[in-house]
Amino acid sequence: MTRVIFIERDGATREVEARPGDRLLDLAQNAGEPLEGTCEGQMACSTCHVIIDADDFAKLPPAVEEEEDMLDLAAGATRYSRLACQIWLSDALETLTVRIPPDSKNMQGR
Repeated sequence: MTRVIFIERDGATREVEARPGDRLLDLAQNAGEPLEGTCEGQMACSTCHVIIDADDFAKLPPAVEEEEDMLDLAAGATRYSRLACQIWLSDALETLTVRIPPDSKNMQGR
């Protein structure tokens, strides 16, 4: 099992258990996080942009060029930004800490 810690916009944290192979976007949506993923993983949008903890970021495989292009369009992107639709959880991540960007809103305004 992997634990994902979501840091909410207000600074509150929520811990969710995940299995290897779970996609971060699906886990976030099931936990009620305001990530949309309207492109359904086809990397045509940046509505599932998250900021990964710096220590955890190095444990992830590098982003592909298309993901980097989409992150260029994301509001509040940092050097530790990734698209949640492109992250599959693995045993290499005992814990993954993820921050929802404070200035982002999905199409429902959440």
